[in-house]
Amino acid sequence: MELTVNGAGVYVYTAGKPLLTELPALVFVHGAELDHSCWSLQSRWFANHGYCAMAVDLPGHGRSAGPPLASIAAMCAWLMAVLDTAGFARAALVGHSMGSLVALEAAALHADRVSAIALLGHAAPMPVSDALLEAAKNNEGLAQRMVNLWSHSARAQIGGSAVPGLWMMGMNQRLMQRAEPGLLFTDLSACNAYRQGLAQAARVKCPALILCGGGDQMTPAKATLEVAAALAQAHRLVLPGAGHAMMTEQPDAVLDALIAFLGS
Repeated sequence: MELTVNGAGVYVYTAGKPLLTELPALVFVHGAELDHSCWSLQSRWFANHGYCAMAVDLPGHGRSAGPPLASIAAMCAWLMAVLDTAGFARAALVGHSMGSLVALEAAALHADRVSAIALLGHAAPMPVSDALLEAAKNNEGLAQRMVNLWSHSARAQIGGSAVPGLWMMGMNQRLMQRAEPGLLFTDLSACNAYRQGLAQAARVKCPALILCGGGDQMTPAKATLEVAAALAQAHRLVLPGAGHAMMTEQPDAVLDALIAFLGS
């Protein structure tokens, strides 16, 4: 589905469903240099089980027009504008990696508009190594290979996809390669610069799920302990063996965790 937000085209995947404002809204926000497709299973399930599920492409990502936004605060403001355009006063937010920072910021600043947040592959702060930032700025292909390697657990790198015929490493690499030059550096810089995560977590009052990958090299599970302690209503769950790309490595486990959380 195509929307116009702040004068620019925005793509929102709704699993072919119309935007029905009488249903509870559930918005999925992807991570750096990715798009709505990383939520394929989860967004489709909720769209067919009583929710208005919307997996957005952030500006400059996927099928949404650019330019990309350079800060988490700007992405948060944009997300609220998407809700306004779609006609929803309130929504639950599910964010992965960079998207989890956007969800956290939105819940802190817009308590009246965010009913719950699920933070996947999360860390606050979410520092990015100097080596990766340098590669993203000057050798994007190398940076993409670094991110792809670190995003997947050792098991995922040798196969074992839950979806027959799906090559997890190749799919993720190709998705990043389709992006416009410079996008990865913009996204990683936004994550690296967002240092107020713990302070914002203390302001969040809605229920929160923190879903960690036990084999996550990008945002290790231990990095969520302080965030969980700062949140007023946090449930923290670790998926054994899952890497940062948990939605493709363990799609059913991620879906089950979201169903249990949102259903409660």
